[in-house]
Amino acid sequence: MLSISTGQHTENNNEGKTYNRREYSYASFTRAFTLPESADVDRIEAAYTDGILKLNIPKKEEAKAVSRQIEIQ
Repeated sequence: MLSISTGQHTENNNEGKTYNRREYSYASFTRAFTLPESADVDRIEAAYTDGILKLNIPKKEEAKAVSRQIEIQ
């Protein structure tokens, strides 16, 4: 099981003026994926660049060796 989650908390505070105003913002994200048995969980890599999360989930070597031939009639 691969779980990806994030949380964000921001607080805006306008003190020092004749009034007080506070804004709170909370956001969270959680997603879970079931990985196949052929995934090599020890070599999973992730990179977060420019707001995009890229995951690299390689296959195990023995899973790469398995090939099938499907005959079309």
